[in-house]
Amino acid sequence: MKRRPILYGLPVMLAATAFIFPCSGHASMQHASPPADMVDPRIGTGGAGHTFPGASIPFGMIQPSPDTAMPEFHHAYDWAGGYQYNDPTIMGFSQTHFSGAGHSDLGDWLLMPIAGDVRMEPGDPAKPLSGYRSRFRHATEEEHPGSYSVTLDDYGVRAELTAGLRVGWHRYTFPTDKPAHILLDLRPSIYDYPGKVLWTRLRVRSDGTVSGCRTTRGWAPGRTTCFAMRFSRPMVARTLYNRETNLTYHGFRGPGNAPVDPDEQNGRAVEAVFDFGTLSTPLGVKVAISPISETNAIANLEAEGRGWDFDARRADATTAWNRALSVIDVSGSTDQRTQFYTALYHAMLAPTLSMDANGDYRGPDQEVHKARGFGFYSTWSTWDVYRAQQPLMALLRPDMSSQFVRSLLAAQQASPVGVLPIWSYQGLETWCMTGYHAVPIIADAYLAGVRGFDADAALDAMVASATSPVYGDLTDYMKLGYVPIDREAEAGSKTLEYAYDDWSLARMARAMGRTRIAETFEKRARNWHNEWDSQTGFLRARLSTGEFHTPFDPAAAAYGSDYTEGNAWQYLWYVPQDVPGLIATMGGNAKFTTRLDELFDTKVDPARFKNVEDISGLIGWYAHGNEPGHHIAYLYDYAGAPWKTQQRLQQIMDSQYNARPDGLAGNDDLGQTSAWYLFTALGFYPVAPGSNDYTIGRPFVPKAVIHLPNGRIFTMVADGLDAGHPYVASVTLNGRAQDLLHLRHEDILKGGELRFVMQATPKR
Repeated sequence: MKRRPILYGLPVMLAATAFIFPCSGHASMQHASPPADMVDPRIGTGGAGHTFPGASIPFGMIQPSPDTAMPEFHHAYDWAGGYQYNDPTIMGFSQTHFSGAGHSDLGDWLLMPIAGDVRMEPGDPAKPLSGYRSRFRHATEEEHPGSYSVTLDDYGVRAELTAGLRVGWHRYTFPTDKPAHILLDLRPSIYDYPGKVLWTRLRVRSDGTVSGCRTTRGWAPGRTTCFAMRFSRPMVARTLYNRETNLTYHGFRGPGNAPVDPDEQNGRAVEAVFDFGTLSTPLGVKVAISPISETNAIANLEAEGRGWDFDARRADATTAWNRALSVIDVSGSTDQRTQFYTALYHAMLAPTLSMDANGDYRGPDQEVHKARGFGFYSTWSTWDVYRAQQPLMALLRPDMSSQFVRSLLAAQQASPVGVLPIWSYQGLETWCMTGYHAVPIIADAYLAGVRGFDADAALDAMVASATSPVYGDLTDYMKLGYVPIDREAEAGSKTLEYAYDDWSLARMARAMGRTRIAETFEKRARNWHNEWDSQTGFLRARLSTGEFHTPFDPAAAAYGSDYTEGNAWQYLWYVPQDVPGLIATMGGNAKFTTRLDELFDTKVDPARFKNVEDISGLIGWYAHGNEPGHHIAYLYDYAGAPWKTQQRLQQIMDSQYNARPDGLAGNDDLGQTSAWYLFTALGFYPVAPGSNDYTIGRPFVPKAVIHLPNGRIFTMVADGLDAGHPYVASVTLNGRAQDLLHLRHEDILKGGELRFVMQATPKR
């Protein structure tokens, strides 16, 4: 993979939006390459990682990236990020993407540069030149944080992409002997299906600005996204098409309704071709997006898209990433540093800004709201990111964590049903996944010392979500102490998730002195006991009558079953708020450890989960490719067997991560899988976010220096770390002996040194 030299300079977009992305950076340890240069955006673009290789800045609103396919919804899982590494063709470059999502949408405003004849359909990737898609070779790709480039072999066009906060920048170099065209296809979408596009408007304004809006009924129903686009030189011709067929009535012919119109088109199948004749110099294209309107998209373009210096914008993006990634200086081999900084890069792609330059954002009520004094962020996969990605941000970037919490609260205030986001993007709720996990995100941030938001209002919003009569059968949960499986699918895991969320809410209420709320939710946090079945030794779903759901097969897994994307083996351990209580319930340390060993050591045929595509990365029953088990390897610590935690962590790291395109065992899930890697590489992990406690595992890098936001430095050192010394002999914190189990968040914030001494054999 080719790497571009790093260019330094203060990013214009960051200076203008300092409260959204502060320009704080740190002097790095002396390494051969700066941190952004160690990132490999290809990691996760193959297999089931679902990441994209294109351009973005940290938490940025726009992500111009190549799309290799946008298949029909039922066959689209592998293309959730728009790009699959093993595909031979690129169909175009769209402007919006999720990083590592298990479900998907977006892929808005697909651009394709074409030299020569224009074809209006993407065509068959197995039949070259059957459509506008083009073959490409990985040897011509250059991937770097904030930029991407590739040669489209069928056209001889060099395509380059970079990104600012709300503006994507494209530069296309065409062959000089063929006419240059830009095709804009407003029909396709990631996770596509017939009828997904409800309406599209496209117009060419008198100054050459191209703008439009599109409304879809995808994952977030009724999502409207708008754009504004300009070219670095005037068009010589343009044609706008509405390619809908078999319309019973579409009005009278005229501007905006004619089958072909030079200035405006409206419909559900809109395309456009912009002609530029033969070009001797590259063509620049800049695209701004808005969740609100064309007017706002144009304003975003005016505010952040001035000039045509593509190289300068690419340098700005690189600088933004170097500033963001320099929060940790990590030592190690090239592969270690590549995996570490790529994981940190992936952990800082979301949540994404979803607010125009004027402060407008769209809420879950579909109304336009104004952010005052904060940036509104969306793309909330709360079921995933509360576990490690958001705790990581609370540690490394409390300034952003504060913005995230304010965004969650703003969304709750605009919610038609008064609840915090579950899985939302561009401000709209999808109701995907289970639990009310915005609650532990807020609680963990508050208990970690993040401020800048109204804590009392936050707690009230958390209680409103936790007592909602309209969500996930919380009514029965509050009445019975569990969610009944005969009234709500996946009730077994929902009860467990609610109990943890309740505990995190209670923790924050207790810290704030709101005793009555704390007592109420402390009691609810014990509801996990209501699912314990001593006969089978599993946590099981109950009927509304109180009986356990039968028949029962602990290996069974299916969407809409007793458990969410898992089975009884994988959810047996989901009591992070009370691990000692779970150990006691299961019969003590020895029996608990034996069951853990059984989880990891049982031979399991992956084909068993062929109909549950999210379950991947199997080690026995343990599934690292999905989030419910991410804390499990650390549970040996609690049962007096930390050496077994160390063994399992080594097993997971060796089998589930590598520095290849297929280097993620499952969806990165908006940075959660990457955050697990980061914490584990540093030697500790937040088993129960909201506890302010990290469980110690073992380090996987020899040294890491964390530049804390308070100006202090926290250093992790692993003496003697190598393949022959995988076990922890001792741990000291600032020279004082540390137990092998826990590290407090406040101790990290004080700065100092966490030192591991490694040895060849387990310390039993």
